[in-house]
Amino acid sequence: MRLYHCKNSRSLRPLWTLEEMGLDFELVTMTFPPRFEHEGYLDINPLGTVPSLKDGELMLTESTAICHYLVDKYGPTPLALRRDEKEYGEYLNWLYRSDATLTFPQTLVLRYTRLEPIQRRIPQVVEDYTKWYFSRLRSVESALEGKEFLCADRFTIADIAVGYALFMGISLGLSEHYKPNCQRYLASLMERDGFKEAVAHE
Repeated sequence: MRLYHCKNSRSLRPLWTLEEMGLDFELVTMTFPPRFEHEGYLDINPLGTVPSLKDGELMLTESTAICHYLVDKYGPTPLALRRDEKEYGEYLNWLYRSDATLTFPQTLVLRYTRLEPIQRRIPQVVEDYTKWYFSRLRSVESALEGKEFLCADRFTIADIAVGYALFMGISLGLSEHYKPNCQRYLASLMERDGFKEAVAHE
């Protein structure tokens, strides 16, 4: 099993999952953006994005989908919720929300503050999507009231998926505005051995 990864990118989600599960894997760390910086990467993943996970003949390219695949394929593991568990639906909802709702607006902030040439940067986009991110983050703040984890009173890949979105906010200068529950939650996640091992690869 081989994971293609860039520092601080969404590929941290599957890398963190692999470390939490103790699975054997090969890691290929690349400079961002890999479609320009890593020769031949478009032959591996025509989208040119990270992560990419190669497992036998299978290639997966969506970070949360890879986490979901790993716990289903290589479980059982407490990182996953079973279908018969009470909060299974919420668990799935957090997995999908983590990228579509919490990571997406930050990618636009990143693009229009750092990646685009100065003449193509759009402050209004940055302002609008920063507001969008914080409005959506209210759901996380509320869900964590009196709780350590999002689902089933234990650490799962839902926490990895959402935790990465919160972690991304550090590099963008957004995390200093997190409410108390999100700050506490992120600090706790970053103390996990699996997280520390994942970022140590970088």
